[in-house]
Amino acid sequence: MYILKSGIKKDPVRRWMLPDRIFFGHGACHILAGTYLLHPPVAGFYAERIVTADGFPGAHVYVTDGTVAFDYHGYSLRARLLAHHRKGWSRHRAGWTCEMVPVNFDLLDTLELNLRKMLGPDQYLHDPIPRAQTFIRRIDHNHCYADTCVPR
Repeated sequence: MYILKSGIKKDPVRRWMLPDRIFFGHGACHILAGTYLLHPPVAGFYAERIVTADGFPGAHVYVTDGTVAFDYHGYSLRARLLAHHRKGWSRHRAGWTCEMVPVNFDLLDTLELNLRKMLGPDQYLHDPIPRAQTFIRRIDHNHCYADTCVPR
């Protein structure tokens, strides 16, 4: 699990300079999920949130069809993504717990996001939506989704 150095998320320039996977994995996951849902490369996906207990870090947003999930890692089995996330945060924070909640708001609407303590697209140094679109375009979605669904 990657832990950001102190102060990066509060510094717009340093945050923007992060590599894509770290940028979308540590604070802009909702932007990636919302952008994915604008023009879903694989049908049937919806957004879910990992909501942590009060005072704990580790909230996360991803898209899923209920079996397969997509986030900054690419495609993975939803159960595997959740186990990885839970294991990583539990190791670093005693008592860490969470619940998965369907997203019932626009992941690219600043007001809706701010109500949930997330930044809107217009609150980053530059517009993160084109960055998310580029990240998403680099993936062969049909191949990666099919490969994820193959029993191992």
